Amino acid sequence: MLPFESVDQVDWRGWSFQDHAVLCFLCNEHSILLIRKKVGLGAGKINGPGGRLNAGETPHEAAARETREEVGLLVSDLRRVAELSFIFLDGYSLHCTVFLTESFSGALKESPEAAPFWCPLGEIPYREMWEDDSLWLPRVLQGERIRGRFLFEGESMTSYRITSDEMS
Repeated sequence: MLPFESVDQVDWRGWSFQDHAVLCFLCNEHSILLIRKKVGLGAGKINGPGGRLNAGETPHEAAARETREEVGLLVSDLRRVAELSFIFLDGYSLHCTVFLTESFSGALKESPEAAPFWCPLGEIPYREMWEDDSLWLPRVLQGERIRGRFLFEGESMTSYRITSDEMS
């Protein structure tokens, strides 16, 4: 067990994350594309398409690949809207880059990893998502760019800090 009780006790700039991942949220005027995750970390939860970066892959490349693999859609004009850092008190850690786009094409399909569905923006099922999502996703959908730092014990969030951020 890691000895942290608060995100403020962590040297985030010096932390070496075990995994780097992406999330890619596709939106139109009234809806957001979500998935029910079938396998891996968070299986059974609702989230956006995404996953871990492959060796040598940029976050943009990973977001496009993961979205194509998980839901069959090709994305473009990806905007980086959030940088999220997670430390699980059991020792696992993950850094996630979040993208948003309204530009996509192709036919939506289910995959072995994800069951996709369109959800009205006002009906996002936060109770079926990771606990942190309700804190940062509404802000991102309103146009804010953010950085989030989160501590989790199992699937329960124990501490967090979210700040507005101007990203390059």
